[in-house]
Amino acid sequence: MTLDDLKVFVMVCEARNLSAVAREMNCSQSAVSQHVRRLEKEVGLPLMERQPRGVVPTEAGRILQRAASDGLTALGEGLRTLEELRTGRGGGVVIATGATTIRHLMGAAIEEYSRQYPDVGLEFHTERSSHRCIDALRSGAVDLAWVTVTSDAQGVELRPVKSLEWVLAVHPGDPLAAESTLGAADLARTRLIRPPAGTSSGRQVEDVLGAVALSSRATTRATDWDTALLLAELGLGHALIPAMPGLVSPSGAVRLIPVAGIPPLEVGWAARQWSALSPAAREFAASVTRHVAGG
Repeated sequence: MTLDDLKVFVMVCEARNLSAVAREMNCSQSAVSQHVRRLEKEVGLPLMERQPRGVVPTEAGRILQRAASDGLTALGEGLRTLEELRTGRGGGVVIATGATTIRHLMGAAIEEYSRQYPDVGLEFHTERSSHRCIDALRSGAVDLAWVTVTSDAQGVELRPVKSLEWVLAVHPGDPLAAESTLGAADLARTRLIRPPAGTSSGRQVEDVLGAVALSSRATTRATDWDTALLLAELGLGHALIPAMPGLVSPSGAVRLIPVAGIPPLEVGWAARQWSALSPAAREFAASVTRHVAGG
């Protein structure tokens, strides 16, 4: 079993076509088949099953594909780190997160990091949900993902950084603006602007509000916290948002009222394997953690 055998096998599993892999590698289909046959001989089990339009991995093949993919990803990250050490070049860090997070949680850390490591490039992939951030992480498209920390995030390593309490953004002219604090049950009196369905924060709020007798008036959903805040400023509803640093509107545009009874939103970092991260990625994560946890 060689590294080339594993690389070719993973390519065949993804393409599900021997000829396509042979064209990509600029070799014969027979050469591709030899890699797969060597692995089958090594493990003593059939790994691929022929079908009318190509091949698919067997159950044993899927097990080996997952293990090989994880190993090749970690190896690639390790080789990249060694190359950075050998050449002295900073390389780059690719991060998946939302635009609101960059604005309200990462801004100061990004400025500080860029001053300290001017040769390191930062690339941000903005996604609409933590689920999509983790998908990008698993696919190898990014090094790090800033996410809502939940127990259902499988196949990645999570590091919680901060717990964010919930507040209700209320227009100053609204009757609720006189309240100093609210409970979850009080949300039945609101025209609620809620987190998007299908997101981690949206599901968390739904879990709490499932027992609350909501008003018969239709609720509004916003795809990010800044949009929800803007809608509240315009008097279109009450925005239920996490109390992130800097998440404020122009002076007097809204009141932010603490909401008790909803568990805080846990946010933090996700990585495929922390030990395989480049020094540049680890330092960026540490820089953001220092700023957010201390804020």
